[in-house]
Amino acid sequence: MAGGKGTRLAPLTAGRPKPMVPVLNRPVVEHLIRLLARHGICEIMLTTHYLPQQIQDALGTGAELGVDLSYVVEEAPLGTAGSVKQLQGQLKETFLVLSGDALTDLPLSAAIEAHRRSGALATLVVTEVDDPCRYGIVDHQGDGRIVRFLEKPRPDQVFSRTVNTGIYVMEPEALDPCPPDEAFDFSRDLFPRLLQRKAPLYAVKADGYWSDIGDCGQYIRSQLDALEQKVRLETLPSTSRPGVWIEPGARVHAKAQLVPPVMIGNGATVEARARVGPGAVLGPGCLVERGAVVEGAVIWEESRIGSDTTVVGAALGRRVELGPRSRVGEGAIVGDHVRLKAGSVVEAGRRVPAAPALSPRLVGRAGADR
Repeated sequence: MAGGKGTRLAPLTAGRPKPMVPVLNRPVVEHLIRLLARHGICEIMLTTHYLPQQIQDALGTGAELGVDLSYVVEEAPLGTAGSVKQLQGQLKETFLVLSGDALTDLPLSAAIEAHRRSGALATLVVTEVDDPCRYGIVDHQGDGRIVRFLEKPRPDQVFSRTVNTGIYVMEPEALDPCPPDEAFDFSRDLFPRLLQRKAPLYAVKADGYWSDIGDCGQYIRSQLDALEQKVRLETLPSTSRPGVWIEPGARVHAKAQLVPPVMIGNGATVEARARVGPGAVLGPGCLVERGAVVEGAVIWEESRIGSDTTVVGAALGRRVELGPRSRVGEGAIVGDHVRLKAGSVVEAGRRVPAAPALSPRLVGRAGADR
């Protein structure tokens, strides 16, 4: 499912569909496709809606990833289950559903095997979290059969810390209750209806890493987890020393400092006396000028960090330009093509909207337009 607009990730998603948001300089959907291929699942259909051509242009037929990709474009949003309902006529056997905004290495093959052993109509892959209020919570019996399900409960409604990951193993007939061409959601609509019908709905707990990168804070945290190799990904380049990944064509001055874990993207430049890391990802073609500091931050492609500028715990979109002696605080997000004047400040938690590509806005202190 790759149709989401990614509202909670704004302004990063102003000009980019959520599945194309990069993790370690690769779209998160690419990591998911590689995971599927690793488990021998090579026939993949993507349901798209928001900026679908970007996804198709980037992934093509899937040949370079060793899979066969096809696409279905929703003319109007149909919800999670509604988008998959479109494909029901093509689904002839057990199939797997994944959310396009998840970073994970969960053992999909084990989940499919558990589904088949139980005779389930649908199996939800679940995990334990500290704060379940952001997810759908699940209560199940010892054999895994689900008895209760509640989407995004209030704190006083929490009956379980076991949550739905948005990964499902299903039989085609599980989609029968979905009305055609209407918005319908797995968690809010389909699963409660299946429970009411006493259909065999099961949960399987999978060990491994899973993160929903649906909001900006979790997106930045997930990047750090990936750098610390808490999740198994296959796209890391060779490393010159532990925790330092430098892609081909990058240039790092001998007097620059790289503090692990850190990734420097293809064609990026780090000048003398600059410090990058720990916990930093520079996208392709980025420039970090003399004396700048980038720490715990994600910088998208072709952005420029001016001399003696500090970026800590923040995310910058594509082709952002920070003037000399600027500062971007913890949790701040700066959209594509924004230019900050010298000495500007973006306070912690502030979001600066993306600017038009051909006429970048000049943004002054604290993100106020000038």
